[in-house]
Amino acid sequence: MRLLLFLAFLVVPVLEIWLLIQVGSVIGGPATVALLIADSLLGAWLVRREGRRAWRALQDALQSGRMPDRELADGGLILVGGALLLTPGFFTDVFGFLCILPFTRPMMRRLGSWFFDRRIKKMAAASPYAHLFPTPSGPGADPGTGGGTTGAPQGGRVVHGEVIRDDRDS
Repeated sequence: MRLLLFLAFLVVPVLEIWLLIQVGSVIGGPATVALLIADSLLGAWLVRREGRRAWRALQDALQSGRMPDRELADGGLILVGGALLLTPGFFTDVFGFLCILPFTRPMMRRLGSWFFDRRIKKMAAASPYAHLFPTPSGPGADPGTGGGTTGAPQGGRVVHGEVIRDDRDS
């Protein structure tokens, strides 16, 4: 995660400046600025349109009683894409458009899901409580039991006992 933050805050701005200089040397300074402004206007229009669609889809999912997981992910991607489009530069705009456009958003949703799934598993493995909830393993393992097929956690102690009920009718 530290490497990702390092890249985001150091390498991306340097890459953006380099790309702006390269584009400016090919098409000229005023045309580069005009292209950035047009890019921002198109991005603002797309964020507004796709944001409304995502909001309607979220409301429909909630009214039908369905868990709005895809709709929430789309809303988050539109938010991230809008923030990237606010950042001046072509490199961040490409990623912003990938998050906003309806035909590329499913790919970004899968990428985000893969990233966060990996991150959560890594954090869970590093947790001091990881041994309390072991992951299912082996063929026929039941994920709801914490491992194995017997219902007891792997390596856990089973205490056999008897329930004695003292019913007093008064």
